[in-house]
Amino acid sequence: MADISQLKRRTRADYPYVLEYRTRWTDNDMYDHMNNSIYNFLYDSVINAYLIEHCGLHPPSSPQYGMVVHSHNDYFASISFPACADLALRVNRIGNSSVTYEIALFEKGQDAVKSVGEFVQVFVDRDTARPSPRGMGLKLRQGLERILVQSRQSKI
Repeated sequence: MADISQLKRRTRADYPYVLEYRTRWTDNDMYDHMNNSIYNFLYDSVINAYLIEHCGLHPPSSPQYGMVVHSHNDYFASISFPACADLALRVNRIGNSSVTYEIALFEKGQDAVKSVGEFVQVFVDRDTARPSPRGMGLKLRQGLERILVQSRQSKI
């Protein structure tokens, strides 16, 4: 389990998948930084981009889809429009039907991590909205294993 001091030392090299995001004017709030709710939107987006690109997920029709059952975020510094962000993704744990992701947000051109979040998804069958006794599909599991970090330095 990683503590805050370990999370603050995260670098892009700790994450096998990175997606660029250009902040939008509407991402900022009245405090002139990206609103906290946008972080969850971005984390969900980088996860789903990875699932679509590397795990065969087709959101409208895949036989299984991931439901978020837990999320949280630790904020270390702010980012604001018009900055570009790097959303960095790794998997810290894969269960029978669940996966624990760790997502870091970096600002382009800066080394220090701005925030680190965690999402837990449970993959459920489309027809029942319940986890399958067989667990997640093979292609999905294999795709997630490609970004699995063996050290398991997750917060939970």
